[in-house]
Amino acid sequence: MSLQEKYSQIIAMAPGIGAKILSQEEKDGKLYLSALVSSQAEKDKIVEQINSLSGGAMPADLIFDIKVGGNTYTVKSGDTLSGIAKQFYGNANKYMDIFNANKDKLSDPNKIYPGQELIIP
Repeated sequence: MSLQEKYSQIIAMAPGIGAKILSQEEKDGKLYLSALVSSQAEKDKIVEQINSLSGGAMPADLIFDIKVGGNTYTVKSGDTLSGIAKQFYGNANKYMDIFNANKDKLSDPNKIYPGQELIIP
């Protein structure tokens, strides 16, 4: 049984609690899940559900990164982080806020690609 199958109940329940699963990857005997929620209360509900389903503690083979933020944005051809920052914040200089919220996906603020889904904090 794969880890995605093992934790399918958690993956399936996340949207019902308000989470958007951003990524899921099995690597080195662990399942890495990344999710976005709009509030700390939603994050707490998910952690509570994970603990409940796993017997009271976070399982060692599940790494769950839950980010609290309101928006996501899918990069389009020609986009830059400063352009996205201007669109969301009215200030192109806030591009590092977006970069820092997406360090799990981005290695350089000048390298974004169409189709990437970014968290807008």
